[in-house]
Amino acid sequence: MFDKLGSVLFMAAVAFLAFVGGAMAVLGEAFPHRYLRDAYLAGEALIAQREETADPYVTDQWRKARNGEKGVTIHDPSRALEGYTLYTSAGEAAAHLIDMDGRVVHQWRRPYSEIWHQGSEIKKPQPDNLILMDKARLLPNGDLLAIYAAAGDTPWGYGMVKMDRDSNVIWSYLAHTHHDFDVAPDGRILVLTNAFSSDNPEGMGKLDQPYLEDFVVVLSPDGKELNKISLTRALAQSRYKLLHLAIPGYASGDPLHANSVQYITAEQAQNFPFAKEGDVLLSFRDMSAIAVVSLETGEMVWAMRGPWLWQHDASLLPNGHITLFDNLGGFRDANAARVLEVDPKTGAVLWSYQGDESHPFHSPLRSSVETLPNGNALITESDGGRIFEVTRQGEIVWNFVNPTRGGANGDMIAIATWGQRIDPGTLDPDVRTLFETRKEASK
Repeated sequence: MFDKLGSVLFMAAVAFLAFVGGAMAVLGEAFPHRYLRDAYLAGEALIAQREETADPYVTDQWRKARNGEKGVTIHDPSRALEGYTLYTSAGEAAAHLIDMDGRVVHQWRRPYSEIWHQGSEIKKPQPDNLILMDKARLLPNGDLLAIYAAAGDTPWGYGMVKMDRDSNVIWSYLAHTHHDFDVAPDGRILVLTNAFSSDNPEGMGKLDQPYLEDFVVVLSPDGKELNKISLTRALAQSRYKLLHLAIPGYASGDPLHANSVQYITAEQAQNFPFAKEGDVLLSFRDMSAIAVVSLETGEMVWAMRGPWLWQHDASLLPNGHITLFDNLGGFRDANAARVLEVDPKTGAVLWSYQGDESHPFHSPLRSSVETLPNGNALITESDGGRIFEVTRQGEIVWNFVNPTRGGANGDMIAIATWGQRIDPGTLDPDVRTLFETRKEASK
């Protein structure tokens, strides 16, 4: 009996000394503190992930609906730009094409589990009910480019696919693609990716180990990787490296958080003296900064901060101005989002839109803005689950509320991740006829 008691006390003493020694190693940053800290953080992250993903409706893919509105609630044909609207949302991995009355004309669907394979960088994907299409783009022949994302995962992003009009996969690129992509005039695709790194580049201050390193990847039109540029190192090696001082403490494990990329065309470069054709415009959320990086050299050649906070979707217009979705810069409770048009030469805000009591405008995460040919703006308010078109005078001339609802009481709305207005004239004749036929049939 005493032998057993002695063994128990001995093991308890060893465990206590190991605990104390481990705590002292971590606090004093002595060997093996990094391994102990990483193991603790990994366990903490795993517990948090399991708690978050146990119920889809507590993830950031769902929000409390403001009211019972669904579908198109405002449509002024005389002032809205007529066409189709392509959008993606939570609820399923799908992209939906609707007409101006909100009727579904076409859909592309492909669960991630049917795309994933063992060679993917995503080793253990979340269940399909937690995976959505984060952004999609319709091509003239009816093909669709789309990136996938899931709740509760780091690194962020599940890959990119190209599928035909019948949702058959043409190719897939299953790296950690996330947030945004763009297509160059020659068909090359620019997409954001990230990955864990423990190599802290000089010029970035003290980052967590490991931290998320951001990249822009260039893909061929058939999905083959052609080039990969580290955005983290581009900043660290540039004259703008002091921007790292603007990185908040909570973001030292994800210092850049790149969330948009745009290929700069020859037309856009004519009125934008800070870049040339073939460079890319980027948005970095946690520094509240936008920047230009050369695809040829990998250098960051220009950067800017302004009166915005946690912005998304920086877009260069042909006139040299930049629009962006300012997620938090409005500084109003439950109505903090703004859309800004900025002159990068002077920093002046030339136009802005912010919601009001009748139409609250609030989305701390995601969201986008597209400047339409008629001068209006098509805005995706992700957390509000809506897409709407607003004039330069701030009048809403088209408003669509995501009809996808969930939760025990059906009062949760699926976030809208991306919206884009489609001019039927840009589609191939057979695709245009297909959509027009379905539009008439749905009336």
